[in-house]
Amino acid sequence: MTQTALTRDQFTESAALSVETITYVHHWTDGLFTLKMTRPASFRFRSGEFVMIGLPGDNGKPLLRAYSVASPSYEEELEFLSIKVQDGPLTSRLQHIKVGDPIYLGKKPTGTLVTDALLPGKRLFMLSTGTGLAPFMSLVRDPEVYAMYDELIVVHSVRSVGELAYRELLESKLEGDPLLEDDDRAKMIYVPTVTREAFHTTGRIQTLIDDGRLFAQSKGPQHFVPDEDRVMLCGSMAMIKDHAADLEQRGFEEGANNKPGQFVIERAFVG
Repeated sequence: MTQTALTRDQFTESAALSVETITYVHHWTDGLFTLKMTRPASFRFRSGEFVMIGLPGDNGKPLLRAYSVASPSYEEELEFLSIKVQDGPLTSRLQHIKVGDPIYLGKKPTGTLVTDALLPGKRLFMLSTGTGLAPFMSLVRDPEVYAMYDELIVVHSVRSVGELAYRELLESKLEGDPLLEDDDRAKMIYVPTVTREAFHTTGRIQTLIDDGRLFAQSKGPQHFVPDEDRVMLCGSMAMIKDHAADLEQRGFEEGANNKPGQFVIERAFVG
């Protein structure tokens, strides 16, 4: 299927939307890619939030979907991680986007995968499946988050090894990051796991929790401690439902922006 070239005159700025320019595209696999776009000087967000992005629809009206920002709040560009859904109204077209193309960006980021929605704690566990990693790539590159916790544990579960987006960067403990100190980087623990291919760590996140592998690199307790641990969940609805129920059974209470708690959730957006 040939993608019709996108031109600026197909886009209309509004009170809710700006028109930005794609600056970078990287395809991790046939079904997963990262894109970056220009960032308006007025665009402010908290690490972990999401925003609407999109393209003009067939009827000329903006076709928008929610995407978590993967870049840290200090970056001059905005970065997003997306799957390719061949029959998805937006992603079937977004997957063909090129550097220089225009794109819609919403002006009001929001979300609950933010430290404001959590009570103070010692360890921050960020549990993700698939593109649910995106908000955690923002948080794990934010120096302010490191100042709040003794450890930041990023857990990413995917079906195949190739879907471990940002793997090299995370395995290097964010080497070369301009704002993170060595002490910050030493706090970051990366736990990738693969469910359908051979890899050094295999199995679903719940399995890693139950058998203790999730905690193996931590200097803290080898299990969840509600008084000390804080957890963020981002992935499929089934993943979030299962892990939220598990955390509640362990004595964790869900938090929100207006009532901080011990864990927070956000679904990974698709379409």
